[in-house]
Amino acid sequence: MNLFKLGDDLSPTTKIILVISGVGLILLLWIFLTYGETPIMSSGILPPPWRVFTAFGDMYRDNELIRNTCLSLGMNLSGYLEAILLSIPLGFLIGLWPVARSMFQRPVDALRYVPLTAVIGLFIGLFGIGIPMKVHFLAFGILIYLLPVVVQRLDEVDDVYLKTVYTLGANAWQTIRTVYFPAVISRLSDDIRVLTAISWTYIIFAEMMGSEGGIGAMIWRVGQRQGRFDKIWALLVLIMIIGIVQDKLFTIADRHLFPHKYQQAESATKGKMKAESLWAVIWTYLRKSLFWTLIGAYLLLFINEFTGMISSVRIFHYLFDRTAIAVHLIMWVIIVVKGLEFYREWAADRRKSNVQASQTT
Repeated sequence: MNLFKLGDDLSPTTKIILVISGVGLILLLWIFLTYGETPIMSSGILPPPWRVFTAFGDMYRDNELIRNTCLSLGMNLSGYLEAILLSIPLGFLIGLWPVARSMFQRPVDALRYVPLTAVIGLFIGLFGIGIPMKVHFLAFGILIYLLPVVVQRLDEVDDVYLKTVYTLGANAWQTIRTVYFPAVISRLSDDIRVLTAISWTYIIFAEMMGSEGGIGAMIWRVGQRQGRFDKIWALLVLIMIIGIVQDKLFTIADRHLFPHKYQQAESATKGKMKAESLWAVIWTYLRKSLFWTLIGAYLLLFINEFTGMISSVRIFHYLFDRTAIAVHLIMWVIIVVKGLEFYREWAADRRKSNVQASQTT
């Protein structure tokens, strides 16, 4: 292993050490720029880190930080779901049928050049100034980038697979179901993950309109209006943390849904991980325990939404408002997928035990 060799792969422990070192250097630079009575950077522009971190407590106490964060997350998830549910069928329609491609591909490509800040007035006129407008605006901002990508991914499907299914006599629907859809979705997951950063830019802009709340509304009200730049920087740090967590969750989901994409890399590094196998086992156990704990907590809160068994306050409705339906949809999809996976494993184990029992008799 060489830290300065081009393309060389580092061990997980080395990567963690380097990440911690990088964050530490940034904090030291931040302290250096803001330390003292006459700092290099004015505290009105860049407050010292301890002021930024204590601002989280102020916002939790005075500005409903958790609820506003959940509102932004709910709008982000709702906009993503709407954009994905629209872009995939429209992308397949434009990418696979020549008449639709000839008629609509140029207008779809041209949409990417529309300045979204200029069309916010159109969405306000169509949907008002509430949460639905913000969700539709965010979905449109993701859609205009995601739709051309779907068409591009369709063009990248290898001809070998298409010739194979044609040779086997597959019709158009079977070709879409067995070749195009799996190939496009497995690649599209990476594109969706990359667009997460763009979506936060749009949602912050949309939340400045109206009075429903959210991180963007907090930046505008408690930051710029009150001159609390420490709160602005704290909210920016919060957005970066949320983005990192979202990116990690997307990666975990991608590995779970499309394991074939990682088989080659995992087999290549399998021999290097022997010394760290204990840590891998511990991390896997902690991750699974946390996952099932969160699922259990969600189910209790979901039941409470209808029964008031735990609290008279409907937690999801309070935190996510009308975007709670997107959270419920995502969570129930996860529960169903994990349930089907558990059932398949149970059925496989049962068949295996039956075979062994028949062989012994």
